[in-house]
Amino acid sequence: MTSYVALLRAVNLAGRNRVGMADLREVAEALGYAEPRTLLQSGNLLLRGPARPGVALERDLREAAKKKLGMEIDFFVRSAAEWRALVAKNPFPREAKSDPGHLIAIALSGAPGGTELTALEAAITGRERVRLAGRTAYAVYPDGVGRSKLTMALIERKLGVRGTGRNWNTVLKLAALLDTSHPTSSPARDSRPRT
Repeated sequence: MTSYVALLRAVNLAGRNRVGMADLREVAEALGYAEPRTLLQSGNLLLRGPARPGVALERDLREAAKKKLGMEIDFFVRSAAEWRALVAKNPFPREAKSDPGHLIAIALSGAPGGTELTALEAAITGRERVRLAGRTAYAVYPDGVGRSKLTMALIERKLGVRGTGRNWNTVLKLAALLDTSHPTSSPARDSRPRT
């Protein structure tokens, strides 16, 4: 059995694309994945199942969500080993300690090259910084994310791939959940404080 992190893109934002976390767990269970857990309301799912390529699991989750929820949702899946590598490869360790809420890890649908990164860096007008490591982009927002012109739409356009981001606090919470057993029921699984 392999543990996975599945991140949903653009759900439960400003009242749009509402997805209940109980419904999300049911989607995973319907596919035969064991002990699904969710973290926060922003679409973070942990599940266990047979080892398989992430792209196949992304496709199955997308199709099952469309059938059960009637919504087109992008999923970005990483195995437990890939998630731990995402944490270990963080190029901004100082910011991870001093200001984790303004460090964003962005799971990408593919691995952009240096040309795409150069185009993105040229488009940055503020103090933000971006680095790439395979299918992950790391972005630091020293002045905050809310008013930054380095939006997800700009990142996707310049890198030529789709993505979804989580702040470093959430990244570490997901890593900690991967390191613990997955209880079959937990009344507190959706009552954790938001980051």
